[in-house]
Amino acid sequence: MLRYLTRRFGFLLLSFVAAMVVIFVLLRLLPGDPANALLSVNATPEQIAAAQRQVGSDLPVLTQFGAWVGAIARLDFGTSFISGLPVGPEIVARLSVTLPLTLLSFALAVVLALIIGVTAAVKADRWYGVVLSGFSQLGIAVPTFWVGILLVWLFALSLGWLPSGGFPRASWSHPGAAFTALALPVLTIAIVMSASLARYVRTATLDVLGSGYLRTARAHGSGGAEAFVRHGLRNASVPVISILGIELSTALIGAVVVESVFTLPGLGSLLLGGINQHDYITIQGVLVVSTFFVLFVGFVADVLQRIVDPRLRQTVSGNR
Repeated sequence: MLRYLTRRFGFLLLSFVAAMVVIFVLLRLLPGDPANALLSVNATPEQIAAAQRQVGSDLPVLTQFGAWVGAIARLDFGTSFISGLPVGPEIVARLSVTLPLTLLSFALAVVLALIIGVTAAVKADRWYGVVLSGFSQLGIAVPTFWVGILLVWLFALSLGWLPSGGFPRASWSHPGAAFTALALPVLTIAIVMSASLARYVRTATLDVLGSGYLRTARAHGSGGAEAFVRHGLRNASVPVISILGIELSTALIGAVVVESVFTLPGLGSLLLGGINQHDYITIQGVLVVSTFFVLFVGFVADVLQRIVDPRLRQTVSGNR
C-alpha cells in the first residue's frame, strides 16, 4: 500500500505540473498581451514597453514559466494587474465562500442520492421506485442555473423565506446569515448533483442485490437488510467512490456557475472578473487552485477505493 501511495502521489504531482504547463500555454495563446490591461487605447510605444517590463511579458516564454512555477512553489500567486493586490490572499478570501458551498452541496447531494438510489433499487417494482428513477433521469437534463432561478422564484420571491442572492459583508463572523445566504445555492447544486449520483447508487445497489454472495448470506439465515449491510454495502460502495470523486470536482465547477446566479463573492466571480479585465495573474491563480483541488480529490478517491476493497490492494501489490 505504501508503494502505491508513493507512486500515486508522484502521479498527482506530475499531473499538476502538466496542468500548469497547459494553463500557462493556453493563456499565452490568447490574442493580446497581458500588458494591455495596464495601457490606455492611445498608449505610446514607450508606455507599451514599460508595461511589458512591469508584467514580465517581454521576457522569453521559458523564463516567464520558470518564474511563475517558482512563485507558485512559494505559494506566491503574484499581484493583480488591475487591483495591484496580491492574488493569493484574495483567492483564500474567496474560498471561504466557494469551499463551504461546494462541500455542503456535496454532502447534501450524497445524502439525497443514497436515499433516492437505494430506495429506487430496493423498491424497483413499486410505483415510487419508478418515480424516483424518473427523477434521477430528469435531473440530469435540467441545467443548474435553471434550477437556481426556479428556487429563487419559489423560496425568495414567492414565499420570502430565503434571500435571493448576495453574501453578508461580515462573512462568517455571523454564521447564521452566512448559512442563510448559502441555503438556496447549496440546494441548487445538491438537487442537480443528487439526480446524477442517484443513478450510480441505484445501479450499484441492483448489482449487489442480484449477486450470488448476497443470496448465499440470506440462505444462511441473514435478513435482507442485515445481509446487504454486512456483505453488500462495501461492494456497492467501491464503484460509487470513484463517481463521488468526480461529482465533488463537478460541485466546484457548478459552484462557479451558481455563484453568478446568486451573486456570491466566490472564486467564480473572481475568475469572471479576471477574464473580463484580461488579468492573467488572477486567471492563472484561480485555475491553478481549481485544478489542484480536482486532482487531489481524484487522488483521495483512488486511495479510498483501495482501503475499502482489499482486492484492489492485492492487485496493486502483485499478489494476484
